[in-house]
Amino acid sequence: MSFGIDLGDAGGASAVLDLQELLATRLLVQGNSGSGKSHLLRRLLEQSAGIVQQAVIDPEGDFVSLADSYGHVVVEADGSEAELQRIAARVRQHRVSVVVSLEGLDAEDQMRAAASFLGGLFDAGRDQWYPMLVVVDEAQLFAPAAAGEVSDEARRLSLGAMTNLMCRGRKRGLAGIIATQRLAKLAKNVAAEASNFLMGRTFLDIDMARAADLLGLDRRQAEMFRDLERGCFVALGPAISKRPLPVAIGPTVTDSRSASPTLLPLPEAGADARDLIFVAAPGEPILPPPEARPRPRPAGNDVLVQLANYRPPIREAAPEESALPPEERERVMAEILADILADADAGACTPSTLYQDFIVRCRIRRVGGEPPSLSEFRRRLAVARSGVGEAAAGTAGWDRAQEIAAGLPDDLAGLFLLVARAALEAAPCPSDAELAAAYGTSSAGRARRMLAYLEERGAIVTRRDLRGAPVIAIPDLEAETGPGEPDLSATPQRLGRGR
Repeated sequence: MSFGIDLGDAGGASAVLDLQELLATRLLVQGNSGSGKSHLLRRLLEQSAGIVQQAVIDPEGDFVSLADSYGHVVVEADGSEAELQRIAARVRQHRVSVVVSLEGLDAEDQMRAAASFLGGLFDAGRDQWYPMLVVVDEAQLFAPAAAGEVSDEARRLSLGAMTNLMCRGRKRGLAGIIATQRLAKLAKNVAAEASNFLMGRTFLDIDMARAADLLGLDRRQAEMFRDLERGCFVALGPAISKRPLPVAIGPTVTDSRSASPTLLPLPEAGADARDLIFVAAPGEPILPPPEARPRPRPAGNDVLVQLANYRPPIREAAPEESALPPEERERVMAEILADILADADAGACTPSTLYQDFIVRCRIRRVGGEPPSLSEFRRRLAVARSGVGEAAAGTAGWDRAQEIAAGLPDDLAGLFLLVARAALEAAPCPSDAELAAAYGTSSAGRARRMLAYLEERGAIVTRRDLRGAPVIAIPDLEAETGPGEPDLSATPQRLGRGR
């Protein structure tokens, strides 16, 4: 079923807007203040009233007069945001045409109210996706291209609701019709979703250029927008015309409450004109004193000065958790580190990753106090990986080994302490796999290269016995390991064998 909306005169013929096509393609109206945008919207609403459900977001209360002639219900947006969402849900359920009057609200409250109502329309259940024209007058207020004086949260909510209306509303039966004074002030992702356009009088070059671009006109033809009369628009789109079509909008039945100002003669000034201004009339109510206005936002250099002079407010320190005794704290951290190293994947993790796990586990175990730094954690990790026993831990040699390890890079400290432990305990030389685990790698070749680096620095001396078994000596400790597993490829070849 198709229905045509008679917009007005188009060169002697009626300009007909296909309502069925409009429901699928959306409409954008642009024109400076006084160009006749509200008159165009009123004509469109009157011509389609009773044919399709309508909802009007009215920031100035201009369209409430539709209620008297066409049965629209006026919704005063003076309630909570949740109440507006519930009203919007009932509007979709019962298919009632409404005018949401935002008159009397400041800019931020208007944005929040519009976002709540549009969100309620958008979130309706699938069984309530009936076709509806959603008209938003002064759309640049609800989908601004740039941040303004309102909060970021209000702008985000309003812009998201407008984007949903224009981008995703079609599948839910919502046909967005938005009107704006300036295309440059309207968010591009909202304006770009419209397929039908009605461009009215405008004077700024940037707006004329954008309007001409949307209509497929060249730069010279853009000058025509300056010459348009009030109530005249250039139409283009699949619901109106496939070529730019000048349209003079026809008359309306209802009138706006805010009609255009007309000239009126001034009253005759009498001798008591001064008293009329400065002397209160009998029974005149006494107004309360005005509230203190917020200080204007500083600009430019003043902001930098304000930031430089800012001092954060002093806050009371939160009560610290009861710290464990030092001995108990060290014991708990040692247990945590042992649990981490017991994980099969710990050898493949970097110290930084293990440190994050260590900090989280300390919080879980409620270990109070300042957590150890990453550098200190590396030292603890090196000692833990060395596997030092109780016998060696209390000796002077182990204290000296830790002093030597402190002068080495963090990643080599664990490797050195493993060798030092074996030397102090006269244990066999660690295998390549043990050396790799102490270094935190799975590559035995890389561990041997680091062992060679320690030898270059004079921290250790490596040799092999006659069987080819490795032995590592630590000169500063005057100790050496026992022979490890022999390497047959390194066994000396005896000459003159069999003589």
